[in-house]
Amino acid sequence: MQERLQKLIAQAGVASRRAAEELMKNGEVTVNGEIVIELGTKADPEKDHIKVRGKLINPLISGRENVYVLVNKPKGYLSSVSDPEGRKLVTDLVKGFGRLIPVGRLDYNTEGLIILTNDGDFTNKMTRSRKIPKVYEVKVKGLPTDVAIRKLSRGVVLEDGFKTAPAEIKTLKPTDKNGWYEVTLFEGHNQQIRKMFDTIGHSVVKLRRIKIGDLNPAMLRVGGYRRLSPDEVSNLMKKA
Repeated sequence: MQERLQKLIAQAGVASRRAAEELMKNGEVTVNGEIVIELGTKADPEKDHIKVRGKLINPLISGRENVYVLVNKPKGYLSSVSDPEGRKLVTDLVKGFGRLIPVGRLDYNTEGLIILTNDGDFTNKMTRSRKIPKVYEVKVKGLPTDVAIRKLSRGVVLEDGFKTAPAEIKTLKPTDKNGWYEVTLFEGHNQQIRKMFDTIGHSVVKLRRIKIGDLNPAMLRVGGYRRLSPDEVSNLMKKA
């Protein structure tokens, strides 16, 4: 059966759909020996020879098991599969599953839960979803007023022009110098929580994702990981 090339490349675990599109634009994908740059192009892995950077990916498509791994990411790791500066990657924490791709991102200095997978359809659906809650523990510099927190919960315009959706913000026990909050988002703009608190003049000094949907870090040490069960994967896909 014919499928879009970027979907097949993602199914092979070679790259995410978005990265696959860049590979195509750069002329690094061929079908039956012909370079393909048109993003709508389809191919049948049962009939067509599909290569990425000269490597045949058909066996990867037909013989691959989908893998879903939950990682409790430490600070100091990139949510990426490569880095020109040679920094540590979240994929370095997981061994024995072949090439996996992060589902969404946690920035370099953020801790907490992130899913790695070789399933391009799962990645695509999860990153586009606005239905799965992601819960964070946030420590900020200083003590924001209740008025400022209500402003964030209603949604604010960030410095880059992005308008945030309403967020659930629960006040946790503060210290003398720092506010602590539990923030629930249903979207994933780049460094969104850090930028949100910047708009009210209270920078984030510690950030940790503690839930993705019903997933939490119980019994999962920082830097640890475990495979998701079929039921956990199914529940996420149903809610996405």
